[in-house]
Amino acid sequence: MGVIDDWFPGLAAKRAEQRLKKARADTVRDMLTRRFEGAAGGRRNEGWRSTGTDANAENAPALAKLRNRARDLRRNNPYAERAITGIADNVVGAGIVPRPLARSDRANKKLGDLWRAWAETTLCDADGLENFYGLQHKGVEAAGGDGEVLLRRRRRFSSDGLPVPLQIQMLEADFLDESKDGPIGANRVIQGVEFDVIGRRVAYWLFDEHPGANAAWGSLTSKRVPAEDVIHLYLPKRPGQARGFTWFAPVMQRMRSLDEMEDAVMEQAKIAACFAAFVTKGEQATSNTKSPLIDHVEPGIVQELGLGESVSFGTPPTFNGYQPYSWQSLHAIAVGLGVPYELLAGDLKGVNFSSGRMGWLHFARRVDVWQWRMLIPQLCEGVWRWFMEAQALLPGGVLEDARAEWVPPRRDMVNPSEETENLKERIRNGLTTWQDGLRELGVTDPDAHAEQIAKNNALLDKHGLILDCDPRRVATAGAATPADASTDSTDDKTDESKSDAGSTDSQDA
Repeated sequence: MGVIDDWFPGLAAKRAEQRLKKARADTVRDMLTRRFEGAAGGRRNEGWRSTGTDANAENAPALAKLRNRARDLRRNNPYAERAITGIADNVVGAGIVPRPLARSDRANKKLGDLWRAWAETTLCDADGLENFYGLQHKGVEAAGGDGEVLLRRRRRFSSDGLPVPLQIQMLEADFLDESKDGPIGANRVIQGVEFDVIGRRVAYWLFDEHPGANAAWGSLTSKRVPAEDVIHLYLPKRPGQARGFTWFAPVMQRMRSLDEMEDAVMEQAKIAACFAAFVTKGEQATSNTKSPLIDHVEPGIVQELGLGESVSFGTPPTFNGYQPYSWQSLHAIAVGLGVPYELLAGDLKGVNFSSGRMGWLHFARRVDVWQWRMLIPQLCEGVWRWFMEAQALLPGGVLEDARAEWVPPRRDMVNPSEETENLKERIRNGLTTWQDGLRELGVTDPDAHAEQIAKNNALLDKHGLILDCDPRRVATAGAATPADASTDSTDDKTDESKSDAGSTDSQDA
C-alpha cells in the first residue's frame, strides 16, 4: 500500500479523508446509542434479540404454538385457569345487557321483548348450550386464553321456530386458514384475514371443521366467508395487527418454570419421606437364597441384604427459598396478566383495606378497557347489528336503525356504605343523573325501575302503610317528614272543627 500511496498521492489523500469521516461517524453513532442503555451493545446485551418487523410478521410463526401452550397451561396450571376465569367473571359477570334506543317507546318495548325471547335463552346459540351472556363469558375466556375467537352468523328460516331467524356459532381461532397469506387480486390476505385496498376487512378464510379434529386429518380446504358474517374478537396490541395472541405470552415461561419448581420441591419431599431399613446378614447365616436387587426405594421398606452388600445414598442439595420464589413469581405473573395478585393466587395474607382497595381500583380500570375496547364494540355491537337485521324480516319488526346502550354488570363495592353515600351526594348535587346512578349499580332499564317504584308506592298508599323505605313519608332517621307532619296537623284541626260543628248542631236541636 505504501508504493501505491507514493505513486498516487491524490488517491491516498482521498482514502485517508474517507477513513476519517467514517471514524467520526462511528464515534458519533456510538455516542448516541450509548446514551440509551437499552440500545447499547457489548457483552451485556449481545444475547438480546430484537427485530423491526411489523406486528403480523412477528406474530405469524408463533401464533399456533403460543395458542397450544396456553391451552396446556389452562388444563394443567391452576393459576392460569384462575386468571382467565377471574378476568371473564369481572368483565362479563351476569352479562352486559343492551338497552334499545329507538325513537319510540313502542319500538323499544318491541325490541326488548324480542331480545329477551332470543338472546336470554339458548335459542341464540347454534350449539344450543349458552344464552348470549354465556357466549360473552366464553368469548372473553377464549380471547384471553387463545388470544382471539370467531363468532359466525348463521341465518335461519322462519320455519325453524326461532323468535328471531338468527343463531351465533362460536369458532376457535384454529378455524382460520393461516396458510392463506399474500395477494389475491387487488386484495391482500394476512394469516387468513382478507383486506381490501384501503385496509378494510372484507372476508375470512375458514375451514368447515376444526383442523385438530379426528375427522379432519385428511386434506382441508378453507372457504371465503364475508366479513359481515364474522366477528373477530381480540385485543390488538399494535397498529395493523390482524390477529390476536394469547395474553399468557409475557408470563408463559414464568408459569412453566414455576410448575417445574413445584415438581422439583415435591420430588425432594418424596425422597425425604422414603425412610427405609436395611438388614445385613451375619457370617453365620446359611441361607442360599440371593436377595433381590433393589431398583427403587419406597416409604417404609424393610429390605434384607446379602452378605457383604451395603446401600449408600446420595445427598441431594436442599432448596429453602421456594416460598419467596413462588411469591415473587406469582406477583410477576399477576402483573403480566393485569390482574391483582389476590385474584390470581387467592392469597389474602397481609392485605389491608387500603392496599386491597388500591389494587382493585386499578383492576376496575383494566376491566373497563377490556369491556369498552374489545367486548362491547366488537362482540356486543356486532351481534346487535345482526339482531336488528334479522328482526326486521319478521312481521311487525322494527324497521328503523335503532342502536343499543350497553350496561355492564354492577361492580361490587369495596366500601358499600361510603360509596353509596358518595353516589347519593353526586345525584343530589347534579354531578350525575338518577338514571346514570342506576346504571352504575347495574340497573339496565331505569324506566322499568321507575315504574316498579311507582307501583310499590301505589300499593303502600292503597293499604295505608308507612314504611322506613318510603322517603315520601319517613326521613332517614325514621321520623315523619315535615310535609307528612303538617298533613297530620291539618287532619287533626279538621277533625276538631268537625267535632265542634257536631256539638253546635246538637245544642241547636
